[in-house]
This record gives sequence, structure tokens and C-alpha cells, in this order.
Amino acid sequence: MPWVARLRTSRFPIVALASLLVLLIAGVAIAVLNEQSLKVQTARQAGAQADLLASAVSGALAFDDRQAAQDYVNAVQVNPNVLAAAVYDENNRLVASFARQGEVIPPVATPRPRTTTFRDGRLYVVRPVQEAGQTLGTVRLRVLESPPAQRFSRYAGLLLVLGLAALVVVVLAVAQGALRRANRQLADRAAELVRANNLLQQQMIEREKAEEALRQSQKMEAIGRLTGGIAHDFNNLLMVASSGIELLDRTEDPTRRGALSAGVKQAVERGAALTRQLLAFARRSPLRAEVLDLRTHIEGLRFLLERSLREDVEVVLDLPDDLWRVEADRGELELALLNLAVNARDAMPHGGTLTLSGCNLPGEGEDPDRVCLKVADTGAGMSDVVASRVFEPFFTTKEVGRGTGLGLSQVYGFVRSSGGDISVESREGEGTTFTICLPRTDKAPRPVEPETPLPAGAPPARRKGGGRLLLVEDDDAVAAGVGHMLGDLGYRHVRVASAAEALEMLEKDPRFDLVFSDMVMPGEMDGLGLAQEVRRRMPETPVLLTTGFSEAASAATGEAFRLLPKPYGIDGLSEALAATLSDPKP
Repeated sequence: MPWVARLRTSRFPIVALASLLVLLIAGVAIAVLNEQSLKVQTARQAGAQADLLASAVSGALAFDDRQAAQDYVNAVQVNPNVLAAAVYDENNRLVASFARQGEVIPPVATPRPRTTTFRDGRLYVVRPVQEAGQTLGTVRLRVLESPPAQRFSRYAGLLLVLGLAALVVVVLAVAQGALRRANRQLADRAAELVRANNLLQQQMIEREKAEEALRQSQKMEAIGRLTGGIAHDFNNLLMVASSGIELLDRTEDPTRRGALSAGVKQAVERGAALTRQLLAFARRSPLRAEVLDLRTHIEGLRFLLERSLREDVEVVLDLPDDLWRVEADRGELELALLNLAVNARDAMPHGGTLTLSGCNLPGEGEDPDRVCLKVADTGAGMSDVVASRVFEPFFTTKEVGRGTGLGLSQVYGFVRSSGGDISVESREGEGTTFTICLPRTDKAPRPVEPETPLPAGAPPARRKGGGRLLLVEDDDAVAAGVGHMLGDLGYRHVRVASAAEALEMLEKDPRFDLVFSDMVMPGEMDGLGLAQEVRRRMPETPVLLTTGFSEAASAATGEAFRLLPKPYGIDGLSEALAATLSDPKP
């Protein structure tokens, strides 16, 4: 029927319009989805490329190899969508970069080092460079995104050519093919980067092996130099002692016997001083720390410093009134300053100026407040090679017979044992400056009690003892010598060679007035363990410990046990025994 045909004809535009509208909505939806998908894919690809670049340059940043980092960055240019790239180190310094014409180098990374952002028709990608959990720097890329005008034209063209859907499909297929080709090129380049990274890692492993071999060689050289120096000095001291003892047996002249005895004693004291210097360098010697007002203390050392130097060396002290207090060993500090002053004197053979200055250095962050002392001279200075080795034991640039090479190592050991740092700055012909920084203390100095002077010519007081002691000493020669001293002081003693034998003896016969034990002994229990066990079983029996070196020495002091340092003489032994016996009983 005609009206049915007209109805169908009139409905055709509506259907066509509806179809067009549906197609338009579908086209817009498809375009929007396509755009979002393209963004996601572009972001993923750019992120992957940034991750690959970050992984590739990690080795270059670890070894500060800027050329290698630049090569990796140049490799990224194969992707035409990358407009610019940059690599920064952990201090945000630019290491490598490139930018296409009209573009600028990406700026330093934001506080969030892992971001992917679309902005102004660009994709900005930031990735951290990490190695073994440590952040070495950041990588930043700027990637091309379709500009707003191009996106609008694409949408407008889609609305105008809805009927040419096939053409659109073809165009999309071509674009997809180009994208696949770009992806394949990127994958090939990524494989090349992986191979290059593997090669770099292999080179790093080989370099680490070579460095370890070099360090081992340097250690063996240092040990050989150290043992040779110790053997030389101790052989000289043993020669003095042995010759003096032999001559004592051959002479009856009291004057000569006194001179020989003094020589042997001096050799022993020099050996003890040498041992203290070695322990100070090893940071194992127990320090008797006290609160020091550096300005007052160093002002008091002016006379000693001037007497230790020549008349053509001027001593200048520049110490502010508000210099903070420190807690350190008074004697070791004086010895350290004297060592530095003597070295400065030798560096100024024609005279000059020795300046000792101080300043307060407030801490930053978790760093504590410190007080820094600078000892500067106007002497000949040192080369970088010599300056890098001045703290090594037995290293010296002086001729044979002038110094053991332990002075600066003692200074280094004292400063490190006190919780501080020491550094040296020097240039040949421009002098040398040593800087000692010690932690600040808020403690107040202990008041000095006046000493009662001895009458002129009076010998040091030596208390005659009386009592029965248990001597614990594993060395037969040392035990024999200590036994003679105990006998001269009026003490009776029983000697055992280990802590186990001492406990067994105390179990059988507890009637001892005091236990006198070495700290380092063979067996499962050392002297400190023995003292603790005696305190637990027999709290009324006092214990006196002695040692020349032991990591437990500070622990012994912390446990409130008296400690007699080795080597000691009969006067020191007498005082230590008397003080231990007079301690109040628990």
C-alpha cells in the first residue's frame, strides 16, 4: 500500500539519523577509548623504556662513568617519540642528556622520583636508578603525545567520514603496524642494552677481583712494614736490657750498678711506651677520660710546646673564650699535640710559625656538636701520596734514627678511641694543617685536689704488706718476677696457672686475703670471668686484675674491679694491693 511505503520512506531518515547518531556515539566512544588506550600504552612503553635506561646506567653511576651513561642516553634517540632524556646522580647533578631541536633538557627530578605525567601534549616519565636497594640517581624522559589540535582534527575527521569506516580501519591498521615496528625496534634496542649491561656487570666483577687482590697486597705490605719496625725497635730495647743485666753480674761498683740498673729500667719504660703507641693506633688501649677545658689546658701547654721547639719557631695560640669542653685522656691529648708540634718543627728547618687554633662546630641533623683543634705550620708541606700515608704505623719520611714512625699513628689512634676524627691538608711548599675534632661534652670538669708535696729527698712511699694472696698467672717467667716482688712487699702467695685451677684452689682453701689475676689466660674463662665468679661465690674476697692489653679491660672497669696496667713496678704493685685490700667489704 502507498501509505505504508510513505511511512517506510518517512521512517528512513529517522532510522538513518538514529543509525548516524548511534554510529556517532559509537565513534566518539571508540575514539575516546582509543585515546585512553593509546595514552596507557604510550605511558607503559615510555615507562618501560625509562626502566631499561635506569637499569642500564646503574653501573655507570656506581663507577661515575659519564661517557658510558651518555652512550646509553644516546641509544634512546632511536625512538622518535622521545623528545629529551636526562640522567641525574644521587646529588641531583646532571650526568648525561640529549634533547631534540626545540626541546630543553628535562629538569631535576621532583621529590617523588617515580612518576608518569601527561601535560601540554607531552608525557613526562621519571624513574629512580637503583642498585642493591640503594638509590644512585634518577632518569627523566619527555615523550611526544598528540597535541590538542591534532586530536580535535582526528575527532572532526571521524565525524565527517563516518561513512568511510573502512578507510578509518585501514588507517588504524597502518598506524598499528607502524607501532608494532617501533615496538620491535625498541625491543631490539632493549636487547642490545641488556647485552651491554651484562658486559658491564662482567667488567665490574673483574674490576672488583682486581681491587681485592690489590687490597690484599697492600695489607701484606703494611703487615710486613709493621712487624719489621716492631722487631727493630724491640731488638734494640732487648739489647740494652740484656747487656745491662749481664754487666750487672760482672761489676760490684755501686755507682756503675746504679747506672746499669737505670739503663735497664729506661729500656723497659721505652718498650712500654712503644706498646702504648701501638695500642693507641689499634684503638685498644684503655683511655682515662676526663672533662677538659681545652682553652685553659692548651694555654698551660704553651711552655712545654715552646721548650720542645727551636727558638726560630713561633708558637701562636688562637683559642676563643667560649670553646666547648671535651671528654678525653689528658695525657694522650698532650702527647698528640706534642707529636704534631714536633713534626711541624721538623718540617720547618729554617724556622716558621706554628699556629694552634680552635673552634666550635655545631652538629647538623644527627651529627653531634664537636670541638675542632687545628695545628698548622708554614713548613715544606707534603705531597698527596705522603699525606695519604702519614697515619700508617712505622711510615716516616725522616732518615734512619730520627723517629719510629709511630707518632702520627698514635695521634690517629687516640682521636678515634675518643670518638673523634682527624684529617690532614697539605701542599708542597705551603705548609700542613692537621684538624682534630672531638665530641662536645656538657659535663663539668672535676675540681683538682691539691697534692701534698713530699719532703725533699724523701723516697716514694712503699707500703709493707701482710697477707696471703692467690696469684693467677699462666706465664712462668712473669709469675716468678711477680712472686719476688710480693715477697719483698711482705706478702705470702700461692700461684696457679688458670682460672679453673684458681676456683679449684679457692674451693679447697678459701683463706686468701686477695686474688691477684691476669686478664688474658688460656682456657674457657679469662681473668674477668674469674673475678665475677669469685665475687659471686666469695663476695668478701677482693680481686685485683692486671693486663697489658685486653678488650675486656674497659669491661673490668665497668664491673668496678681494680685494674693494674702492665708493665708495672714494685711501687705500683704496692699501691694497687694496698688500695684493693682497703676497699670496703660488701
